[in-house]
Amino acid sequence: MDITAYFYIYHMEQKLPLPPFTMETARQKVQLAEDAWNSQDVERIAQAYTLHSEWRNRAEFINGRDEIKAFLTRKWQKELNYKLKKELWGFRENRMAVRFEYEWHNHDGQWFRSYGNELWEFDENGLMQKRFASINDLEINENDRYL
Repeated sequence: MDITAYFYIYHMEQKLPLPPFTMETARQKVQLAEDAWNSQDVERIAQAYTLHSEWRNRAEFINGRDEIKAFLTRKWQKELNYKLKKELWGFRENRMAVRFEYEWHNHDGQWFRSYGNELWEFDENGLMQKRFASINDLEINENDRYL
């Protein structure tokens, strides 16, 4: 791809709503992220991140859309029947703090509820350029699920 095509694709790609966020647009952004992750559509999810997005997910460091796609593919091969709920915790300009929990089970049938917090930073086009997630897992019984 030549530099002109790269510039056009990178700078014309947008994910609404755009920063700076209001309470309404911040909540919309969180709901859009929740919906995308619950779809488990790796391509759809990856398009919400910049080409060179930086992640920390637990102790794993992920850089760029290709690594994001590989990570998500591995994740959902392990975390079966995944269901996620996100909640806006706070925001300012182009940054957000989000609380989340999700439930899933492994191949042995053991259910888990995973809790955590994410810090997000968006570029001017509404693409997430940084995502830092801290996550803890709790074993639960299937009848204790609520998501």
